[in-house]
Amino acid sequence: MDKKMIATSNAPAAIGPYAQAVQMGDFLYTSGQLGIDVAAGKLAEGVENQAHCAMKNLGAILAEAGYGYENIVKTTIFLQDLGDFAKVNAIYESYFSGVYPARSCVQVAKLPLGGLVEIEAVAAK
Repeated sequence: MDKKMIATSNAPAAIGPYAQAVQMGDFLYTSGQLGIDVAAGKLAEGVENQAHCAMKNLGAILAEAGYGYENIVKTTIFLQDLGDFAKVNAIYESYFSGVYPARSCVQVAKLPLGGLVEIEAVAAK
């Protein structure tokens, strides 16, 4: 199977030696998306705005590869403060209808750029 890198200018560029996503067969593996507001070019203010931006950035990457939120089968959410779980959970839920993906959510000591939330996904067709 061929491995194909996915890149879009509608989501933040990678800040290191990695791809926004990699497609292999019917599967798409995204890198973690911080809550960066693409138009502003910086992290959004507050965990709720960052959660929306992270989900929108995932959506842009999915769309570039011909996938949608409905194709996501697994996500991992990284939170700087697990006390923000309920806020992020409500926002996350709003991007799905019906069948939710499998998910893990963990608190981490620190995220790149001082982010409050980062979300990665695996999607399949």
